[in-house]
Amino acid sequence: MRNEELRICGLAAVQARFKRDASSIVRLYFDAPTSRKIGAMCKGLAGLRKIYRCVEPPELEKVSGTVHHGGIVAVVADRPPRFATAADAAQWAQRKEPLVVFDHIGNAHNLGAIVRTMAFLGVPRLVIGGDSTAARPGDAAYRVAEGGLEFVEVLFANDIPAFLRTLAGAGFDVVGAATRGGRSIAPRPQAGRAGDKGAPWALVLGNEERGLAPETAAACTRLATIPGAGRMESLNVSAAAAIFLHNLAGSGASRQPTGPA
Repeated sequence: MRNEELRICGLAAVQARFKRDASSIVRLYFDAPTSRKIGAMCKGLAGLRKIYRCVEPPELEKVSGTVHHGGIVAVVADRPPRFATAADAAQWAQRKEPLVVFDHIGNAHNLGAIVRTMAFLGVPRLVIGGDSTAARPGDAAYRVAEGGLEFVEVLFANDIPAFLRTLAGAGFDVVGAATRGGRSIAPRPQAGRAGDKGAPWALVLGNEERGLAPETAAACTRLATIPGAGRMESLNVSAAAAIFLHNLAGSGASRQPTGPA
């Protein structure tokens, strides 16, 4: 897989990338107010012989492609996600590492918001469909994730129902997020943490408008629903994901530092 260039906007997101992999930053652009906050970063990039420039707001907007650049944009070299395998599933199950699976979620902002929650709670991995309609970890997702994508591994799967059956066969509790008809979601304070006795879990989130596809729901080991007051049919998928993840991860989550996310 060849490296691809993407633009990471916002101070928290750029700092997270610099801390994790400074050498991947190809060029850094920032405005005058932000320049006073990134002296150490510029010094580090100078040592790596990287390009960094203080520019006027119109140029920063042009480079970033958005008015929501937060005063700084890093152009970075990044590899596209690889495809998950059955061997991966077996290893994750053995280490009791939870994950999230997207079933045709198409909005990059939702991807970024969910990844931010995952990073906060210490959920290390996201698998998304490899088709062209699925949201990808691009510029918008990085901006909304606020650095969270530096802590969450993203992978592809061509056939989501088949992948879920692979996870179930490896010992995962595959929990499908259903708008209705599932059992009420409940906390699992022990599941999903290395060293505990519970089965690792995988949370499956469906399309923003249609929810889980029937074949995807059928591949889950159980369906879960967030009980509400009945006045609204459903929550935004990123809001629902936060509730599901907090309940599944339990009060302990991973107890690992999550950095700027």
